Amino acid sequence: MLAGLGWTSLRLRLVVVFGLVALTAAVSASAIAYWLNREAVLTRTQDSALNDFRQEMQNRAASLPARPTQNELQTTAEQMAGDDAGYSVVLLGERAAGKPITGASDPDVFTLDDVPKSLRDAVNERQATTAGNSYPYHLFWLRTQRGNTPYLVGGTRIIGGGPTGYLFKSLEQERADLNSLAWSLGIATALALVGSALIAQAAATTVLRPVRRLGEAARQLGEGKLDTRLHVSGTDELAELSHTFNRAAESLEKKVADMSAREESSRRFVADMSHELRTPLTALTAVTEVLEDEQDTLDPMIAPAVELVVSETRRLNDLVENLMEVTRFDAGTARLVLDDVDVADQVTACIDARAWLDAVELDAERGIMARLDPRRLDVILANLIGNALKHGGSPVRVSVRTETAGTGDTGAGKDELVIAVRDHGPGIPEEVLPHVFDRFYKASASRPRSEGSGLGLSIAMENALIHGGGISAANTTDGDGGAVFVLRLPRDASGIAAEGGCDVDREQNGDHAERGEAGDTQ
Repeated sequence: MLAGLGWTSLRLRLVVVFGLVALTAAVSASAIAYWLNREAVLTRTQDSALNDFRQEMQNRAASLPARPTQNELQTTAEQMAGDDAGYSVVLLGERAAGKPITGASDPDVFTLDDVPKSLRDAVNERQATTAGNSYPYHLFWLRTQRGNTPYLVGGTRIIGGGPTGYLFKSLEQERADLNSLAWSLGIATALALVGSALIAQAAATTVLRPVRRLGEAARQLGEGKLDTRLHVSGTDELAELSHTFNRAAESLEKKVADMSAREESSRRFVADMSHELRTPLTALTAVTEVLEDEQDTLDPMIAPAVELVVSETRRLNDLVENLMEVTRFDAGTARLVLDDVDVADQVTACIDARAWLDAVELDAERGIMARLDPRRLDVILANLIGNALKHGGSPVRVSVRTETAGTGDTGAGKDELVIAVRDHGPGIPEEVLPHVFDRFYKASASRPRSEGSGLGLSIAMENALIHGGGISAANTTDGDGGAVFVLRLPRDASGIAAEGGCDVDREQNGDHAERGEAGDTQ
């Protein structure tokens, strides 16, 4: 019954609550029943013995002479405590004034010394007779214990002169009966507790089954299975909860479908717009190249306008290319084209292609091989290094190393390629750090028309993620200032490519290799 229960589980709490309620009720009922039965048994035994003793005192002790002899008291006490009486008797009289004598039915069991003094004082105390009290002497009793045995002790005296009598009755049999009753009530309480636990288990199962189904449905909904619905039966609160869940799931499915449709429409619009812009941009690029070649021969009044057209056309071309790349990432159509490359050569080629050799310090040993997409690595490096050159401070240092990253409790690890790009500029403001890889994010609102599009670092991050890696940004803490971007990629991305269904073959990147753009983040 308790299999699979945890200390914080609702099932266990229900069982415990049921058990505590049942235990409280059973213990209370048993205690009340025991107390009532105890009083009833003791009162019945006590009343029977005292009434019989009173009757014997009236019939036998009252018939004794005022000055009885020892033998007469002894005989009368034995007669009063006959075989059926169930108690012992002691009679106290006087053979002469001030000379008491006693007679005991069984001196080995009960003598006058066994009578508590408080009882003797109460019996011998003469009370004033009034309208509410017709007799000067009464029958008194108390319960006492000798050893481990409880006893009833009672006493009275003959009105008008005569002996004083005391009875001594064992209550051992009544105690045994009450102990048996207590055991019976204890067993009944234990059975009630077990029964309540079983009932609680059944009730918990009945209650928790729909709750478990609701939890499973919520988990499936969280995993993206928006068509998940609950079968509803009954009209109780749980059924109403299931109805509410179904309505919420239906509304969520509709909203997600609407959002997906709008997102797909937006992606299609951006892709279509980018493709449509490429044709006129190609023509514009050709024209601007001609204008740029002829810039030295143009009228000095026209040259600045030509320069502006050339720069803005290139900027627009880069923006269109970036938008198309972002669209491919969003649509899930981006693919890796893996090749074995020497990382140092790849970094050198990236820096050399952009004429950054004089501004960048390279710390990379030749021979560090990695299997990755060279074009996408070039895009990442171009964005990180260009970003450092544009917004950081010289010198910009690029270091390449390998590390072994742990993967779980087994101690096994995988080789990682780590490329750090550090500058010596003012660093990145703390409020900007969480947003450096956001699309179209620019740290300064005062330069919304900066050269960059705000997509460079986000594209670099996407290219790192598609390899199964990532990029982190932070400020240095060695006192020299500046920011550092750390790129981590697996040295062999074949497994990532296979899982993502990417193209894993050797291809020449050709002229379609994208030129990285430095993002406006620092």
